Amino acid sequence: MSSTPPPPDRPRPLRTAAVIPAAGRGIRLGPGAPKALRVLGGTPMLIHAVRAMAASRAVSLVVVVAPPDGAPEVKHLLDEHALPERTDYLVVPGGETRQESVGLGLDALPEDISVVLVHDAARPLVPVDTVDAVVEAVRNGAPAVVPALPLADTVKEVEPAVVAGEPEPVLSTPVRARLRAVQTPQGFDRDTLVRAHAEVALDGEGATDDAGMVERLGKPVVVVPGHEEAFKVTRPLDLVLAEAVLARRRANDGF
Repeated sequence: MSSTPPPPDRPRPLRTAAVIPAAGRGIRLGPGAPKALRVLGGTPMLIHAVRAMAASRAVSLVVVVAPPDGAPEVKHLLDEHALPERTDYLVVPGGETRQESVGLGLDALPEDISVVLVHDAARPLVPVDTVDAVVEAVRNGAPAVVPALPLADTVKEVEPAVVAGEPEPVLSTPVRARLRAVQTPQGFDRDTLVRAHAEVALDGEGATDDAGMVERLGKPVVVVPGHEEAFKVTRPLDLVLAEAVLARRRANDGF
C-alpha cells in the first residue's frame, strides 16, 4: 500500500548535515600523520569528531573532507570503526585551504539539507548537548550560530613583531566581558553559508572561521554556550589533556 504524498505546500522536513574539514596537516603537533588522523585513546581524532556529530539525533549526514589524495584512506578508516547506523557518511577530497575544503563539502550536500554544521576535526570531544544547542538555534531562525566560552585571561591587542621573539607594543586592552573564545560546530542556514562561500573572497589561507564570512555578508551571528571539553587539539600538550578527558569519560560514563 503506497503512502499518500504530502501536499505540495507543506514545508520539507529540516535535515541537518555536518561538514568536517580534515585535509590539514597539523604541523604544530609535529611530524607524522595529519592532525585528524592522530590517535586519541586508541582511535583517530577524526573518528571521535565524526562520532561527536553523529551523537546528535538531529544530524543525519556527516561529510568528511579528506586530504586531496587521501579520500580512499579516510573512507576505509570510517568503514573500520563503529558509527551510528542512523547517520549517513560521505567522504570527499578537499582543497588547498580550509575554506576550499568546506566549500567542496557544501557542494557534496544533498538538496534536502537545510542546516549545515561545520566542525573542526581537531575538536574531538565536543559534547552532544553543544551540538544540539547549535542546531536548535539555527532551526529557530538564526542564520549563523557559534558556541563560545567567556575568556579567563585578559587579552591585549599588540603590534606584531617583525622578528619573532622581539617585544611587541600593546595597542589596547579589549573589555574582557565582551569577548568570547569561539568553538565548533558552527551552525548555519544552508543558503546563507553557500552565499558566504560564493561571495566572500579571502586571500592567502582563506577563512578559518565560517561565521566570520557570514558576518562580512552583513548577516547576524549569535553565540550559544560552548563547553570546556570542546577545546581544539593543536599542540602536544592539548593531546595530553584530551587523553585525560577521554580517560575520565570512560571511567565515569563508559564512553
